[in-house]
Amino acid sequence: MGGVRRLLAAAHRAPAAPAGGRRRTECVHHAGRGDGVRGDDGRTDPERRLDASLRVADWAAAPSGAVRDTVAAPSGVLARLSLGPADGSRVLLVPGATGSKEDFGLMLPLLTDAGYRAESYDLAGQYESHAAGPENLHPPLDRYTLELFVDDLLAVIRAGSAPVHLLGYSFAGTVASVVAARHPELVESLTLMSSPPLAGQSFRGFKVLGPFSGPMSAHVGAGLLIWGVRMNFNRSPRERLAFVRERFALTRRSSVDDIIELMKHVPDLDAELRASGVPVLIAVGKGDIWPVAAHRAYAERIRANIVVFDTGHTPNETAPHQLTAALLEHFRR
Repeated sequence: MGGVRRLLAAAHRAPAAPAGGRRRTECVHHAGRGDGVRGDDGRTDPERRLDASLRVADWAAAPSGAVRDTVAAPSGVLARLSLGPADGSRVLLVPGATGSKEDFGLMLPLLTDAGYRAESYDLAGQYESHAAGPENLHPPLDRYTLELFVDDLLAVIRAGSAPVHLLGYSFAGTVASVVAARHPELVESLTLMSSPPLAGQSFRGFKVLGPFSGPMSAHVGAGLLIWGVRMNFNRSPRERLAFVRERFALTRRSSVDDIIELMKHVPDLDAELRASGVPVLIAVGKGDIWPVAAHRAYAERIRANIVVFDTGHTPNETAPHQLTAALLEHFRR
């Protein structure tokens, strides 16, 4: 385990951010639709400057004017955070494993300023949705499944106006892809942020740990993920790290274990996404846990656009203005 942990630490090392603690957009690579938002043509310079001057955020606090409520889903009650006009087009931002709705706290006001109603919710078993789980299904199950997360997402979408602009982060990108493939009438656009670009055992594509991921159990993999977050290999600010560690007190370990297992069995949806007619954007950081080349190849396969930021796995935290600008252009296609 010690050797694997050293490899994990090495995998998360990245060049230090420039003055101000943030990084700028590197480029956009186009693959199949439109021209994309290019990082070298000056159009994102204002967003780069805004991201470079981000202030310390209270991640546990909701943005001013945001509403906290819940949504009834098949697995139980899901905690939701919403901001923006009730009659605005909905943008639904879905966090990944060990994450929460607060991960999009910097983006909700930006999307609202553009006239959208921005929403996010905690996945079943995660943070304030920790009571939601497979035991609440009819009939009950003994583990979190992909269908559980898909059915929950459908419930959230159908709880308001549709179609929605849908973003799935990391594991949630797989969940969102299933929904877009099966129910394209509910999805106006799809954004896959730092999501698995490989079907099957998606961890095999990791930059450093890929060769070790096959025989590794889901429980061990989840333990390494949690350990890496606690050890702050993403080099998050102190305030962000405090919140991330705090929500581990609520998140069910079994939900993380099951998600890691699901990420070792990612369905091949390439043909379905191409046939869906839903515009797709892949948004990733240059320092993502999967190589950018793998994301670009995925974009080619599903005829998506791709934008690459000079960040890591979490552009929603480190480049929210640039990411939002890319989303707004994507929505207009």
